[in-house]
Amino acid sequence: MLLVSNIREHLEDYSERLQKRGIKDAMEKLKEVISVDESRRNFQQEQDSLLSEANAFAKQIGLLMKEGKKEEANEIMQKSSQLKSDSKSAGEKLKEAEEQLKELLYNIPNVPHESVPAGHTEEDNEIVFQVDSLPELSGEASPHWDLIKEYDIIDFELGNKVSGAGFPFYKGKGARLVRSLINFFLDEADDAGYNEVIPPLLVNEDSGYGTGQLPDKEGQMYEAAADNLFLIPTAEVPITNMYRDVILDESQLPLKNTGHTPCFRREAGSWGAHVRGLNRLHQFDKVEIVQVSLPEKSYEAFDQMVKHVETLIKKLGLPYRILRLCGGDLGFTSTITYDFEVYSAAQKRWLEVSSISNFETYQANRLKLRYRKGKKKELLHTLNGSALALPRILAALLENNQTDQGIKIPEVLVPYTRFDFIEK
Repeated sequence: MLLVSNIREHLEDYSERLQKRGIKDAMEKLKEVISVDESRRNFQQEQDSLLSEANAFAKQIGLLMKEGKKEEANEIMQKSSQLKSDSKSAGEKLKEAEEQLKELLYNIPNVPHESVPAGHTEEDNEIVFQVDSLPELSGEASPHWDLIKEYDIIDFELGNKVSGAGFPFYKGKGARLVRSLINFFLDEADDAGYNEVIPPLLVNEDSGYGTGQLPDKEGQMYEAAADNLFLIPTAEVPITNMYRDVILDESQLPLKNTGHTPCFRREAGSWGAHVRGLNRLHQFDKVEIVQVSLPEKSYEAFDQMVKHVETLIKKLGLPYRILRLCGGDLGFTSTITYDFEVYSAAQKRWLEVSSISNFETYQANRLKLRYRKGKKKELLHTLNGSALALPRILAALLENNQTDQGIKIPEVLVPYTRFDFIEK
């Protein structure tokens, strides 16, 4: 969440940047934060003053009792009793103001980076890079939802029977291809200096608030209500929350972690070819990369993460483009996001396969994730990226690599799959 001190210092600038997200009443929201924080400060000062006075009375009472001046001590005790009552009242008001302030801050998204273009939909996103040419398949080319039936490698009907729509079974060489992609992505992350972790797939409410999935995306998360736990929408949540309430030494930075997990998203209310087959699922596999960085080095880390994902896609031989998301398409907690899309030759459309985001101090402030800078403790920057999400990568590989002999496996994956083709 945003720092109140930064809101005060950069009020006009923050208001203008939040308007890039389409928040027309940004100034009113920010001013309300400042107003509530003023009340919080006043209640804090009032309580501190009352407690200080009460402590002074306590010392007086002790001295008077030692001197045998019980009557005077009793008079002061009565005053002290009233002070304690007033202090309790001020404390309750302080707690209410703190809760109100937290609620306000939880519902204001991150301020977009100055380079983020204004806009409201994905049509306003800025193309940073796009390959020169796109592949063209013959007129008999099939989309992946037909190919998976023809080759019997993914079964949506069986998944629907066992779980429901959006929970496919991967079978035979389809399952091995998924496993090969996961291992390839993890090995590449390891070579790039990321430490592999296998995190829990369920997280508590504090973790959801820590990385900003709550309260923003509460309706999109699967919940184990009896235990107040949530199935993770991405490995970003448990991996970043490893450092909640942690104070690091500068020598420990940067922290680079990677992890493969299934991801669970409700993704309700979408229909049509753009979400058909593997294009949108409720459960899918993803390899995530996460960094915790010094503030002055986070954009260097961001560029490294973008290049890492670009290298993966190039090695798979997929045509791609990179987009800088506009304010209206930006995630709630992100200050800047680059999306990678690969081209699906059979569908003749772009498919998003990765988002790389810098959150600056937004998540760290929620997480209370800091580092020692001399005698001070400063907030760190957090970043994450998909490297990569499997379903749409798989869809593009199946469609773009279909031949008369079968589906050709990219050369870089053959050591993992131990086969060159998926035959009919």
